[in-house]
Amino acid sequence: MRNGPLAVVAAAVLWGTAGTAGLLVSADSIALAAARLVIGGAALALLGGVAVRRVAGPGLLLGAVAVAAYQLCFFAAVARTGVAIGTVVAIGSGPVFTGLLSWLLERRRPSRRWTAATAAAISGCAALIVGGGAEAGGQVVSGVLFALLGGLLYAFYAVMAARAIGRGGESNAVMGAMFGGAAVIMLPVLVVNGGVGWQPRELLAVLYLGLGSTALSYFLYGRGLRTTPVSTAATLALAEPAVAALLGVVVLGERLAPVSVGGLVLLALSLVVVAVPERRAQAAAEARVPAAAGVPEGR
Repeated sequence: MRNGPLAVVAAAVLWGTAGTAGLLVSADSIALAAARLVIGGAALALLGGVAVRRVAGPGLLLGAVAVAAYQLCFFAAVARTGVAIGTVVAIGSGPVFTGLLSWLLERRRPSRRWTAATAAAISGCAALIVGGGAEAGGQVVSGVLFALLGGLLYAFYAVMAARAIGRGGESNAVMGAMFGGAAVIMLPVLVVNGGVGWQPRELLAVLYLGLGSTALSYFLYGRGLRTTPVSTAATLALAEPAVAALLGVVVLGERLAPVSVGGLVLLALSLVVVAVPERRAQAAAEARVPAAAGVPEGR
């Protein structure tokens, strides 16, 4: 499967629609996030089927805790710094933490090209903030710390999922085990925050957030992790803030300053650099996969 990076980018596009979908309704943001995870996690668990039990283990259990904790850290961050800064710090720090964790746990040292492209992509994300003129509240330091913790949690559960898939676990089962566990953890949060009595418009938003921007997106992300290094996938996921910014312009009527447009261009170019595999690495991968898997190359 040669379209792993495309699957990851498609997942990031779906993630990027979540903010706009949430802003179109008046439901509590924490309740929306909890409902999104409960519905999406349940759908992924059902999709994984009985294979979920075979792949479940300590690593994915910790990953489930990280998925749930990421949601809480993320909303704690944006409540203190604002949506723009909190989002970009959390998402932008993810590839750095993912690369470091992959280096420590898998002994996979990031390439120079990945390092340069990731730095450029993060710079593009930063330009989106500067161009938007985002203003943070008085709890900036604690908010940024929450966002950085969120980025670390994202990196951790992405690496745990990639390790399980790399060891032969079916991607649907891995995502089902991890997000199904997170759904169980977040169910009390949903109840406590009044996730009941929603109007039809809010219910539609919740269903989209759960089935579209969570279940379908992580189904695609898991498929992408089959053939895409997790550090590369984390960088490709930076397409999310770009999609969110474009939807803000098209759907919400927001305006982008020239520096933000430049940031989008820089981000797009960086993602292209990361998505296109290096020739030597691609040749080595194509030589290994058919021999190791014993299946036709085009499967």
